[in-house]
Amino acid sequence: MAYWQPYTTLRPYNTFGIDVQAQALAQVTAVEQIPRLVATAAGPLRVLGGGSNILLCTDIDAWVLHNRIPGITAEPLPNGNTLVAAGGGVVWHELVQWTLGAGLAGLENLSLIPGTVGAAPIQNIGAYGVELQDVFSHLEAIDLASGKMHVFRREDCAFGYRDSIFKREFRDRLLITRVYFQLHSSLFEVNTAYGAIAQQLNDWGITHPQARDVSRAVVYIRSTKLPDPAKVGNAGSFFKNPTIPNEQWLALRERFPQLPAYPTDSPERVKVPAGWLIEQAGWKGIRRGNAGVYPLQALVLVNYGGATGDEIWHLAQEVMASVNQAFGITLEPEVNIWGGKGKKI
Repeated sequence: MAYWQPYTTLRPYNTFGIDVQAQALAQVTAVEQIPRLVATAAGPLRVLGGGSNILLCTDIDAWVLHNRIPGITAEPLPNGNTLVAAGGGVVWHELVQWTLGAGLAGLENLSLIPGTVGAAPIQNIGAYGVELQDVFSHLEAIDLASGKMHVFRREDCAFGYRDSIFKREFRDRLLITRVYFQLHSSLFEVNTAYGAIAQQLNDWGITHPQARDVSRAVVYIRSTKLPDPAKVGNAGSFFKNPTIPNEQWLALRERFPQLPAYPTDSPERVKVPAGWLIEQAGWKGIRRGNAGVYPLQALVLVNYGGATGDEIWHLAQEVMASVNQAFGITLEPEVNIWGGKGKKI
């Protein structure tokens, strides 16, 4: 039976390794446990998944439901695809590996992204030319206030770049219990449009890649560029890649001819890589006490050990102010901030 553990440290439950306390914590392993836990909570509720996309700045004045709902199933569809369902507490990369083992394609570009299945739609996770919304079918979620189960189809989710309705209107209101994906057979044409994947496959001499090959390439690339949270505290990419008007990009190109840009859904705007901006502003490898900008990828902020959430947030604000001064571009955190946002600089 699930129960509340009072005054629990969240250090083991966030990949930054920040040591703060919640009012109480409960491990949710079945949907049936949720109504009782909600009824016995003596304060506001928050839902925590893998803790891979949050920065905890202070102790959390909330009762935290840790989503650990398990289970993966697959069902063939009439169109020849397969509907895969995964519990909200399933580790994301374990789901990717399961689908590859079942001969299914669609999630391979999203290999090794930290976190859980239930958190993936909230962030509309994406990497190497693929976003979750590309393979998303629907999800089931419990409204923590009413206890009712709701189904959200793709058109209900308002997916955007690292964004969804669950980060806005339904923030802290739902616990996502199960997510459904429509995947293809392993013979489906894989997406190798992202340059790093194509280059890595070419280096390995793979000319006709399958889903497993793409996954292996993504795992290799991510492992060489990004720190392992088990060794260096981090939450992956800390900032979103900003989108700016074409006119602004053209003006910046006159000053910075190497400034990259990528197309967006709008013909009037382009996306520029935040990591490039941060590196050009001189932040790559910079350290402030126990917090720093990762030397191999400027998009990642790290906790070298003992940093507080406020220290990391203060560093993030320094980076944001510097990029804005150099390029006139305002960076936005991709990471969710819990417990306040520290002191402004």
